[in-house]
Amino acid sequence: MTLLQVRNLTIRFGRKVVVDDVSFDLDAGERLGIIGESGSGKTLTSLAVIGLLPEGAVVDGSIVFDNVEILNRSDGQLSSIRGNHIGMVFQEPLTALNPLMRVGKQIAQPLRIHRGMRMKAALARATELCERVGLPDPERIVRSYPHQLSGGQRQRIGLAIALACDPSLLIADEPTTALDVTVQQEVLNLINELVREQGSALMFVSHDLPVVSMMTERVAVMRSGTMVELATVSKLFGGARHEYSQMLVRAARQSDDEFVRISEGGHR
Repeated sequence: MTLLQVRNLTIRFGRKVVVDDVSFDLDAGERLGIIGESGSGKTLTSLAVIGLLPEGAVVDGSIVFDNVEILNRSDGQLSSIRGNHIGMVFQEPLTALNPLMRVGKQIAQPLRIHRGMRMKAALARATELCERVGLPDPERIVRSYPHQLSGGQRQRIGLAIALACDPSLLIADEPTTALDVTVQQEVLNLINELVREQGSALMFVSHDLPVVSMMTERVAVMRSGTMVELATVSKLFGGARHEYSQMLVRAARQSDDEFVRISEGGHR
């Protein structure tokens, strides 16, 4: 069943087109990677899906989520979808979290808004979610402020917030870029495990092809605002059609042959 349908998505700032006529589908429970260099339009595409484009963006096309057109809806109209049916993990967890609010309350917010839970019950659930995402001493963590936690811990908090209401779609926008290599792998494994447990669809945005190949089944390659190729992971590595896609595959093989070899079969 098609969960998300994007058709002819075009995003402009003034006269500058930053995403140009992008179309793709995502089925329930499927995993799609969106890859491209900085400025390719991949992050703006994901932000359009959740209705969080920067001020001044002019959007054309269609984005249908679970049979509901969500493009150009008001923030109020999107509030019942965002954080409830669609969760998002951002690239920089420190800026994504409220620095003046304890993280337990931030995890509890979507539960109170979308599930109608009382604060005591929501905080108890927040503690459970902290444990679920592998945070040590969750009772202490929920009482902490973001600046008191490490980058890896903050990203786990972001994941707990995004998955609190069991969304049918999780969007992860460069979720490990700000983390060191060891923590990156831990967070990727955690996303993999939790998405599999919940049966959520995953839109994974990254500039790193080996990581995308490990996390997803299909890959959309973007360059200069245009989607130049859309293929399964195995087809992309076995015979990418577009010159830019071929360059990405060559670079991935040269940087980490063993990782790519393991990843060619898709996510585990």
